[in-house]
Amino acid sequence: MISKSITFVCFLTLSFAFAAADEKANKEDWIQLFNGKNLDGWTAKIQGYDLGDNFGNTFRVQDGLLTVSYDQYEKFDRKFGHLFYKDEFKNYRLRVEYRFVGDQVAEGPGWAFRNSGIMIHGEPPERMAKDQDFPVSIEVQLLGGKGSGERPTANLCTPGTHVVMDEKLLKRHCTNSTSKTYQGDQWVTAEIEVRGNKVIKHIMEGETVLEYSEPQLDESDAHAKELLKMNGKMLHGGTISLQSESHPVQFRKVELMKLRD
Repeated sequence: MISKSITFVCFLTLSFAFAAADEKANKEDWIQLFNGKNLDGWTAKIQGYDLGDNFGNTFRVQDGLLTVSYDQYEKFDRKFGHLFYKDEFKNYRLRVEYRFVGDQVAEGPGWAFRNSGIMIHGEPPERMAKDQDFPVSIEVQLLGGKGSGERPTANLCTPGTHVVMDEKLLKRHCTNSTSKTYQGDQWVTAEIEVRGNKVIKHIMEGETVLEYSEPQLDESDAHAKELLKMNGKMLHGGTISLQSESHPVQFRKVELMKLRD
């Protein structure tokens, strides 16, 4: 009886040790794309401006938060912007914690109220035209509630791209997820699991709310056709960027874990 008890205790001890080691490994595997201090590693591209020209200090770090702000704008004037991370990725898990704050800037489009996004499998910002509004990419659309009614987040939009969903080529521009609606200025955690060209999952609160595969260039889009000549039709990886679409938004965490091929 004593021997069995000792064996059981040893088993529990080893189990806890392995669990602790796994937890430590997971923590160490996360790469902090945003360091909480500055925008090192990130570059702004705003419509109508050269790469690196962060018009109006749109993207900034404020109180330790990566903040998208329009307090130096008189009006939005279609200055859609994206903040690009320096590296490209193929297989990974990306996690962000975000919230919408304040009021939408004057003349921001109605659809952009409490609207932002994470662009994945994107083109390099150097290939974007000066007056280009959105990079050819896959957008994980982030939406905040309007105070009443349903408005899911972690949706899919496809600027210059298509995906396959339920074994069919999906050509519509935006597709809603099954997530719940998040009202007010609460912090929300969104995750994206990316397996190259095989499968992409949008995850909220540990549950997959949208899933698709085979991201690819839209051959009817003029700019996408230019990219197609260089890299082929299918998208296996690319840049990651955060949007500015006229409503202030903050990120307190942007982290990535590389996954095996």
